[in-house]
Amino acid sequence: MSGAAGHIPVLAREVIDALQPRDGGRYVDGTFGAGGYTAAMLDRADCQVIAIDRDPDAIAAGQAMAARYAPRLRLIEGRFGDMAELLLAEGVDDVDGVALDLGVSSMQFDQAERGFSFRNSGPLDMRMEKNGSSAADLVNQADEVELADIFWRYGEERRSRRVARAIVEARKAKRIETTGELAEIVRRAVGPSAKDESDPATRAFQALRIAVNDELGELERGLAAADSVLAPGGRLAVVSFHSLEDRAVKEYVRQRAGRTPSPSRHAPPRAVERETTLRDLTRKPVLPTASEVASNPRARSARLRVAEKLGVAGGRA
Repeated sequence: MSGAAGHIPVLAREVIDALQPRDGGRYVDGTFGAGGYTAAMLDRADCQVIAIDRDPDAIAAGQAMAARYAPRLRLIEGRFGDMAELLLAEGVDDVDGVALDLGVSSMQFDQAERGFSFRNSGPLDMRMEKNGSSAADLVNQADEVELADIFWRYGEERRSRRVARAIVEARKAKRIETTGELAEIVRRAVGPSAKDESDPATRAFQALRIAVNDELGELERGLAAADSVLAPGGRLAVVSFHSLEDRAVKEYVRQRAGRTPSPSRHAPPRAVERETTLRDLTRKPVLPTASEVASNPRARSARLRVAEKLGVAGGRA
């Protein structure tokens, strides 16, 4: 279950088991990346996969895989939030499964020149599509209130105001251009924490990346799009890596399964007046095994949620 350069996606076996690829089926990998889930689906069954990625580098790197699996694999450059329109343009009305692996890919994270990581200093970029406003534009142009809101809302950074103030002060002297410069500013503002083993800059960088790429808005659109393109009996498998993503997936599936939170934790969930389209197959998320975390530390925070489209499943000619 590996893609380019032997990359193994997080919770790969669990995702493929959940999707249950079958001969003649048609599936969407909404976050192609290095193609790990795509290759695993194509290897599991004689099926078709339509793979989508907003990063032009991922699409370019995936051409060799597309040739290897031709004609069963089609690559599309675009956002998974637009999958309904992208599939329609390909003449596809519905699919039997959708996989989404949220957040930044390992390849993007490991390339210093993409600016997603502070481990190796590089340009403060963070743009998945390599166009539009960059993280440097946001850091150097947004006012203190907006920056603090971003760090609090998307990074759950408790010292968001202090970090925003430090950035505004630092940029008075010179424009903040690199991930290394920003990381040092954030670290000094946040300070060490005995309770948190991660780098003090982690939450701020997560927040900026989410803001630059509108990741939560894209997730909201993507969940609705997946719901709309799934055939009855089709499966949606979503892997998230932080609480904001997981909460959004959980809430969407819960609503579409006809459940909403009760006024009291002692009362049963109450039904809602909305169309019920999904069956929730993971009331609690599936977590990586200890062995997977040991071999791939990035899997540590991964959470998988799975839902099934309601209706009578039928064969596709």
